Amino acid sequence: MRASLIQLGVDDDETAAARRERAAALVRRQQGSDLVVLPELWPVGAFAYEAFDREAEPLDGPTAEAMSHAARDAGAWLHAGSIVERSSEGPMYNTSLVFSPAGALVRVYRKIHRFGFDKGEAVLMGAGDRPVTVRLPDTTLGLATCYDLRFPELFRALTDAGAHTFVVPAGWPERRREHWTLLARARAVENQSYVLACGTAGTHAGVQQAGHSIVVDPWGEVLAEAGHDEEVLTVDLDPGRVAKTREEFPALKDRVLGR
Repeated sequence: MRASLIQLGVDDDETAAARRERAAALVRRQQGSDLVVLPELWPVGAFAYEAFDREAEPLDGPTAEAMSHAARDAGAWLHAGSIVERSSEGPMYNTSLVFSPAGALVRVYRKIHRFGFDKGEAVLMGAGDRPVTVRLPDTTLGLATCYDLRFPELFRALTDAGAHTFVVPAGWPERRREHWTLLARARAVENQSYVLACGTAGTHAGVQQAGHSIVVDPWGEVLAEAGHDEEVLTVDLDPGRVAKTREEFPALKDRVLGR
């Protein structure tokens, strides 16, 4: 299975509409990939709190429309990162969108763990309330977003739900980049799963982004890692690697707590 992580650059001077067009063009260029991934809140910026209300959109809004067409044109599964969702219930959510190669929106995930410590996302957005998986022909994806990476219980729940590959779009700041790579590897090792962690380049409301999107295998080995700038990271994954790792080193069978 070939996966492409688009480490999109975010410029505070670029409009959301212009960035949608640019992101869609980048997705279309990934023909030949089975799965394409974009970062967290790339249309507006993960730290652009003052713009959340203005840029919020429904699940059938302009970002979903653009990404649906791009997924269909690329012929790939597309994890389109996340948007600021204006829900019909009232609150906003940090919501991930997953499209099929036919362009259908097949799954949404509302971020469970909101970042901000009583400000920003933590007070402006509602919280998701359930783990979400997506079955692909060659693997089952477990969905998480940015700050979720710090909460291993979510990833264990996704593992119990059948996930073999975790997809983690993020707007992770440069000042905590070492945590980003450390936690991505930890989630891979403890669950014996692939981790596809896709960050952004550039800045979000003046907050420098870490970049360094990373792909980790079920043994914790880094298969590929991006730098600071905008780039596309493409990696071939072995769908049988997860089962083989779990069979050769059956640590998950020895669980006592949380079963």
